[in-house]
Amino acid sequence: MHLCRQTFAVAIILLATPSVAAPHHGGRILRQLETSAPPVILVSNETKSQEPDIDMFAYMTGKCSTLKVAGRDFACRAVAYFHSQQGRANFTIALDDPTDNSHIISFSGENARREQDDLYELSVDHMLLNSKDRPKVDGLPVPSAELSAGTCKQIGSFAAARVSSISCSATDKDGKKYELQFESDGSPMTVRTIKQGPPTERKRRARLNERLECRNKADVAKILPRDLTAYIIRCLAEDSSQKPATDEPQ
Repeated sequence: MHLCRQTFAVAIILLATPSVAAPHHGGRILRQLETSAPPVILVSNETKSQEPDIDMFAYMTGKCSTLKVAGRDFACRAVAYFHSQQGRANFTIALDDPTDNSHIISFSGENARREQDDLYELSVDHMLLNSKDRPKVDGLPVPSAELSAGTCKQIGSFAAARVSSISCSATDKDGKKYELQFESDGSPMTVRTIKQGPPTERKRRARLNERLECRNKADVAKILPRDLTAYIIRCLAEDSSQKPATDEPQ
């Protein structure tokens, strides 16, 4: 199966790869979210590097009042939504785990529905589990995919870049349970659509410079290693929101 590393670490690589970011447009995003396609699931024994296929992601700020992973309680450092070109969607959470800076989980599924404008539901069929002990590809841990059953519900709208809450619950094939209850702080979501463009050298350098600038800002701000991933994602998202969008490759 195709390798799909839709985690926060991958978001950094995604934003550094040749692509064109476009602002969120209601109709287009809704069509993307409602598209159903064959599943794209990571397999833990695949070690070949492949291009990320994420075409949209949304970053939201707030707090996790509940975050349970196989019976353990955690706080969260960051929460985001990823959608792939193949139709698979992930609600991804970076855990606040003092013992593991790479502890990230995703509620993943390919079947979603929106029966109301402000209610998005995703049927979860896999949990993607990442940690510092996972095998690495391009220096990044590759999450394992655990067959699961559950649901995620988001109150809010990607088109309006607003979210009120996200609740997820899933149980994997071994009976381990995963729960998330997230409440927004009221700030607008950062929503980006990603259009893959030709890998020009100029674009590669521009993305790399953005990434390096954010790393430098993190060093100046003395960001702790466990908070570095979430900080860089916010930094890249803020930088992109201040630049004019481009629909066609330059």
